[in-house]
Formats: sequence, C-alpha cells, structure tokens
Amino acid sequence: MTPYYEDESVTLYHGDCREVTEWLEADVLVTDPPYGIAGGRISSHKAATPVHADAAWDSLQVRDDVLAMWGAKPRMVFGSPKMQDRAPDHRGVPLVWDKGDSPGMGDFTWPFGASYELIWVSGDGWVGTRRSSVFRVVHPSNAATVVGHPTPKPVGLMEKLASYAPEGVIADPFAGSGSTLVAARNLGRKSIGVELEERYCELIAKRLDQGVLDFGTPA
Repeated sequence: MTPYYEDESVTLYHGDCREVTEWLEADVLVTDPPYGIAGGRISSHKAATPVHADAAWDSLQVRDDVLAMWGAKPRMVFGSPKMQDRAPDHRGVPLVWDKGDSPGMGDFTWPFGASYELIWVSGDGWVGTRRSSVFRVVHPSNAATVVGHPTPKPVGLMEKLASYAPEGVIADPFAGSGSTLVAARNLGRKSIGVELEERYCELIAKRLDQGVLDFGTPA
C-alpha cells in the first residue's frame, strides 16, 4: 500500500489498521488504542464525534483484535482508568501518566475526576534506569486546540516512554495526532503508523514537516 506520508524515519498509512498491516513488520508497539468509553462504537477513539455507528468499529473489539494481531512482541498500550478490568496482558504494575491537577472530563456530579491514564507494558527487552512507574507530565486544558486534535499526547511524554523501548522499529496503529511517531523520530528511531481518519493523517504529516509544538515536561 502507498504510504500517506513517508520520510527517512516515519512511514504513515491511512486506513483501518486491521486491513493495513504493514505496521506488523515493526519490533515494538507503542500506542493509544480505542477504550470503548463513548458507547464503544466510534470510528476512532480520538475523534470528536462518531463517524461509523456499526459493529465493525466496536472500539474495544478493535483494540483486542489489534493486540491479537501483534502477538507476544513487546508492547506499551495506553488504557483508561475506567477500563481496568479490560486491560491487556501486562508485566508487573502499569505505568501511570499523571496529567497534573486538572480533574479532566467525566461525571461532573462526582467530586473526583481522573487526572491520569494507565500504560500497560508487556514483552521482553525493555531498557533504561530503574525509576518510578509514575510519569508526571502536565496536560494543559488548551492542548486539543493547540495541536488540532481532541486527545493529543505530549511528545515529551511519548519520548520518555519510547526511550525505554527495545531496539527496532516502533509501531503505532492508532496514530491519532502523531505524537508517538514524532517522539520516535526525535529519538532517532524509525516508526510505522496507521490512522483511520484522513484529517488526522493530514495533521500528522504537517507536524512532521513543520516541527511540533509540545506541551508538558516529563518526569
């Protein structure tokens, strides 16, 4: 399949990652997949509004299908604290992205809001100095407006996470705003991404061509 975007470090495809399978050639998976929070059936878990309302995009099933396709190779997979019972197989405790003091979205009748996300790690070959499992990177309220995507991940966070990844090509079959691909390139790593929605493929290509306005400081 012809890439939507390609340079010396990054190859990006537009399409359904269950059908566009070039990403399976990579060595390590670093991705933020569908969670199934917003009713479970959305074209992309990162879309502001649903595009497809059919069972073909039951988001939890898509996530599980993709992880089954990936198999036992090393992977780092984001998950919502609301979906801990459906977390992928993992090794040890999950990593935690501490977003800061903002309570985030959710049930506004409840006085407590989740200001973190979980990151499940499995497989062998992870490297780096032993550290806390909590990565504090403040997630500003205007991040979506600045980046042009409803749920972008900070590039600094993705760089820190990807720096622990085993050697080889990094895959992100749910590329979203492209933060994983940008982070991999910044680390001198090659990466392969797939994104379902063309508007976000265009966003990723622009970010890769023009540089990235990041937010937050990893810790």
